[in-house]
Amino acid sequence: MVGGTMNSLWTLVRCLGWLALFGSGGTVSAAPGQLRAGAAVVDITPALGVANGGVIARGGPVTHIHDGLHARCLVLDDGATRLAIAICDMRMLGGEVVARAKSLAGEATGLAPENILIAATHTHAAPAMVGIHPEPRDRAYAEFVARRIADGITRAGHHLAPAKVGWGFGSAPQHVHNRRWFMKPVAIAANPFGGGSDEVKMNPPRGTDLLKPAGPVDPQVSVLDVRHADGRPLAVLANYGLHYVGGYQAGHVSADYFGLFADRVQGLLGADRQHPPFVAMMSNGTSGDVSINDFSAKPERLPAWVKMQRVANDLAAEVAKVTGDIKHHAAAPLAVATTELQLGVRRPDAKRLVWARRTLAYATDPKRLTRPLIYAQEALALAKFPAKVPVVLQAFRIGELRIVTVPCEMFAETGLALKKEAGPGPLFIIELANGYRGYLPTPRQHEWGGYETWPARSSYLEEQAAPKIRAALLGLLKKL
Repeated sequence: MVGGTMNSLWTLVRCLGWLALFGSGGTVSAAPGQLRAGAAVVDITPALGVANGGVIARGGPVTHIHDGLHARCLVLDDGATRLAIAICDMRMLGGEVVARAKSLAGEATGLAPENILIAATHTHAAPAMVGIHPEPRDRAYAEFVARRIADGITRAGHHLAPAKVGWGFGSAPQHVHNRRWFMKPVAIAANPFGGGSDEVKMNPPRGTDLLKPAGPVDPQVSVLDVRHADGRPLAVLANYGLHYVGGYQAGHVSADYFGLFADRVQGLLGADRQHPPFVAMMSNGTSGDVSINDFSAKPERLPAWVKMQRVANDLAAEVAKVTGDIKHHAAAPLAVATTELQLGVRRPDAKRLVWARRTLAYATDPKRLTRPLIYAQEALALAKFPAKVPVVLQAFRIGELRIVTVPCEMFAETGLALKKEAGPGPLFIIELANGYRGYLPTPRQHEWGGYETWPARSSYLEEQAAPKIRAALLGLLKKL
C-alpha cells in the first residue's frame, strides 16, 4: 500500500512538473507580458540506402551525405500563449507527417496543433515525404522525421528563458529571378497532354527566343531576431523567396543554402558553442515561380556546391547586417489564428482520361518515363482525388510582427499582393507549411500555362485557389 501511494505521488509530481514547464493547451504560468524563448536543433539526416526524392536525385537511394538535414525549432512564450516554429530541411512535408509530428509534440508539451508551425525549406536533395510523380517514399524514415520534429519542439521548450525579440528587413535581389518566361511564337512549347501549347515556359533555354518574365520576384530578406535577456543571440528566423539553388549530385543529401545559411550566420553573430545552443533557420518565402538562374544572361559555370555557398554567405551577411539595426522588445504579445479552406481539385475530365489511358497503353518502353507518360500517370492519380481538399492556413503574431503560412508553392506576385493588402506592419509569408498542396499559380498564370499549371499531384488546386487563399489569409490577419 505504501509503495502504491508513493508511486501515485511520483506520478503526480511528474505531471505537475510538465504542467509547470509547458502549461496546458498552449498556455503557461509565466508572468503576463514577460517573453521567454527557447531553441533547439535535431538531426533528421537519413541513413545511406533510404530512397532519395526529387527529379535531381533521380529516385535512387541515398549514397552520400554532403551536409546533414535538420529540424530547427523555436518556442516563444509570453505567459499567456505559447507558439512553436519548426523549419525542416525537406523538399515538402505531407500532411500526415505534419499531423504526426504535431500530435507527438502535443503529447509531450501540451501545445495545441494550431500553435505549432511546421514548414519545409524546399531542398531538392532530401528523401521524398510527399507522393508526387513516381517517387518512392520510405515510411519508416517519415516516422523518424515526425518523431524528431516533436523532439526538437520539446527540447526547445526545455530551454525557455527570458528573452527579447525584434524584426527587420534587408534585400538580396541578385539571387532571385522569375523562372517563367514568355517566348517568341517560334519557340512556344507544346504541353504534355497531346495537343495545344503554352504561352509561358518554365526554365527556358537561354537565347534570343525569350521575350520577358511572366511575373515579378520578391527580393526581401525578412528577419526575426531573438536574444537572451542579456543580449546574447538565441535564435534567428529568416525568410527569403528563393526556390532552391541545387548543383547536387545524384544520391547526395544536402540542406541546400538553407542549411549552409544557418551555419554561416551563427559565426557572423558570434554565437558559436553557446549553451544553450544558438539556432538559425531560413524559411522559404513565396518562391513558386522563382529561380536562382537568370535565363536572360549567359550561364555561369561553377563547380558543384559553390553557388549554394555563395547564396548562403550573401544571405547570412545581409541578416547579420539587419540584426545590428533591430530594436528588441522584452514584451511581445503572442497570438495565433487558423482556418481550413475547402478548395476544389482539377480532376481530369473524360477526354483527358481517354488520352491518359491511350498514352500508357501505347508506351513502347513503360520504364522510360517521358513527360507524356508521367502526366498520363498523374491524370489517373488525380482521378482518384476527392472533389475538394482541406487547405490549412495559419497566422502568428509576435509583437508587431505577423507571420502567415500556406501549404503551397505560392507565386511571388501573390505574396507581394498580400504584403500590400495586409496594411502597415511587418509581415512574413512562409510557404510549404503544415502540409503540401502543390503549386499556387494565379488565375492569369493558369491561362498562360507552363509546368507549374499542369494538372498533377504537384499542381491540382482549382484555378481560383490563389485569390481565395489570399483573401482567407487577410481574414486571419484581422483576427490577430
